[in-house]
Amino acid sequence: MSKIVILGGTGFVGRSLVHRLQADGHRIDVLSRNREQSRHLLVYPQVEVHSTRVYHHDDLLRRLAGADVVVNLVGILNASGRSGRGFERAHVEFSQILIKACQQAGVPRLLQMSALHAGNPSSHYLRTRGEAEALVKGSGLDWTLFQPSVIFGPGDGLFCRFAGLLKLLPVLPLARANARFQPVYVRDVAEAMARSLVRGEAIGKTYVLGGPSICTLRELVEFTARVLGLRRWVMPLPDLLARLQGLAFDYMPVPLKAFSSDNFNSLRVDSVASRDGLAELGIRARDFEHIVPTYLGRDRQTQLDDFRSEAGR
Repeated sequence: MSKIVILGGTGFVGRSLVHRLQADGHRIDVLSRNREQSRHLLVYPQVEVHSTRVYHHDDLLRRLAGADVVVNLVGILNASGRSGRGFERAHVEFSQILIKACQQAGVPRLLQMSALHAGNPSSHYLRTRGEAEALVKGSGLDWTLFQPSVIFGPGDGLFCRFAGLLKLLPVLPLARANARFQPVYVRDVAEAMARSLVRGEAIGKTYVLGGPSICTLRELVEFTARVLGLRRWVMPLPDLLARLQGLAFDYMPVPLKAFSSDNFNSLRVDSVASRDGLAELGIRARDFEHIVPTYLGRDRQTQLDDFRSEAGR
């Protein structure tokens, strides 16, 4: 079995990926800024969590020693201000640091999370995802890229986020209500990454990941309200008002940012897959309509109890 180092392994996708990879018997090191805030992963006997300054080359190089595979899940959806500097740092500069460390540590394999339509210049988020992809492709490593549409699952930033808003607001103003998405299940994404490790043809390939349904943002929000049993009015905003909404949030602290100008710009590009990357890996995509009702509205402790149950604790 391989020794796998995961960057961003304590996040939403990371938790599912850790669960999936440890089931195959891999030894997994998860690098985190604060190990004490990631103790929920320690329920797995083959998993270690290390506090690491991942932007410091020497610290990262030390943690990559002896690794067979590195998985980069680091990414952000919002950044301070409007310059795009935060996206540059998280996506481009971090990828540069990581690639150099992999090369020097002799790590042969790199799996990199990206985004559907990475490289599109409409937003800092998509542009910098594309720039990071270019770095990976020119690295000389055995790389595989993953471009998912919006990812759903317990604790997601889509259905769970809108559920919280719908519980508070009788009317929900919605920017870019007709933007289209192809929601993909987080465990299907984790399965795709796991299968890519044992398939030689996955090296040098980009997998576009989407679920079986294509819906507008408004349809997804209205579905969320129905699951919650709430009668709510979803009010699409004209683009002018949506832009003003983004401007109002641009300079708020990132944890309080519900929307931004860059989010608006990203929503101008439909998040719909051109290929079925899951099928290419022999995976049958699962639909959100059957899965979201099983977790929507559950609290954090219930989710942690599920992780422990999955690990046999």
